[in-house]
Amino acid sequence: MTTVVITGLGTIGGFGAGSEALAAALARGVAEVSELRDPAGYRDAGAVNAAALCRRNGEDLDLSPWLDPGRARRMSAPSRFAVAAARMALRDAGLPVERGPATRAVAMATTFGAGVFTERLLCEFLDSGPRTASPFLFTDCVASAPAGQIAIDLQATGPNVTVVQREAGPLLALIEGAREVASGRSDVVLAGHVDEIGTLVHAVLGKLGALCAPDEDGMIRPRPFGRTRRGFLAGEGSTVVVLERVADARARGARVLAKIIAHARAFDPTAPRADWGRGGAVLASMLRARLARLGLTPGDLDAVVSGASGSVRGDSLEAEVLRGLFGANMPPVFAPKAVTGEYGGGNLAAALVLLGGASCAQVTAPDMLDPALGIALHDGGLPARARRVLVSSLASGGAAAWVVLEKP
Repeated sequence: MTTVVITGLGTIGGFGAGSEALAAALARGVAEVSELRDPAGYRDAGAVNAAALCRRNGEDLDLSPWLDPGRARRMSAPSRFAVAAARMALRDAGLPVERGPATRAVAMATTFGAGVFTERLLCEFLDSGPRTASPFLFTDCVASAPAGQIAIDLQATGPNVTVVQREAGPLLALIEGAREVASGRSDVVLAGHVDEIGTLVHAVLGKLGALCAPDEDGMIRPRPFGRTRRGFLAGEGSTVVVLERVADARARGARVLAKIIAHARAFDPTAPRADWGRGGAVLASMLRARLARLGLTPGDLDAVVSGASGSVRGDSLEAEVLRGLFGANMPPVFAPKAVTGEYGGGNLAAALVLLGGASCAQVTAPDMLDPALGIALHDGGLPARARRVLVSSLASGGAAAWVVLEKP
């Protein structure tokens, strides 16, 4: 089987821009939370009004080192995030940002797409009729717009795929990209995830009871695997990685961030449309079987970067899968979504940063953990012996994805 490697990382989120900013946030173990203003009055009185945003105090994150401001003005926020992260990833990989001799493809995921642009377009329809609606807004409303903007900006003429599978999207896009590279159809794939958190999306998440409520002091503190967990912190941004065949990376002397040595996908049929299911035992057996077919056992995995975010049922399902896979031999478990927020691909970026030597503070204290889940979160970096990390992502609605990354 052709080995696929990750040679570049671009990441943008509430923590800032770049892997160093993410590493600093993980070390602190605290999310950068901003107020999400609601001039349209979507939220109920007293509802959660905070998220991990790429704009603070009304000012957008400065993306000018990667994206020309003139071009950025013609894009929705998700397209700006995605193009900037893709350019950042190519620079990190030591590849030319403009089109090179290699065939480039794009595999991106999103949960909500350009929600703000879509809202503006619908308002124009309702207020003034369809004939006055802006075609400019429409072109960036579709879920595949960020992937298309990456292709246009970077002249990526290979296949272009967009995955819409909620929380599992980042890993499913990574898997799709790895398959594309391994097939030989494309030499380089830009794979990742992008989302923005607008007031309407945030209000809907609040009405679904998905968001973490503030503590008594008014602070938002998601508690993955915690006994008092009440929901997740919504987060926006983008993570894009560069995928190549290992032989091509070696030939050009590239630095390898991680090898992709295994991946798996599954579906939990017990899941309702807007919540997590209860099929943890089945998912664990499917993952175990997939690893066995690739010559791996649970004992070969040295750590877990979990998709647990503080969701009541999502974390329960994640814990059931991990217990079913590892039993009593649970490796160190990290839960970086308490820092990056849910959405934006921060969990994938965090896994790569941890493999690179960063540390992650314990986001849920031992005395706050839910004993019924049987999960203890690790405090610090990966153990010195750790080489292989399982990255897990279970989505509301039933999708599930896992990737095993190995240190080079």
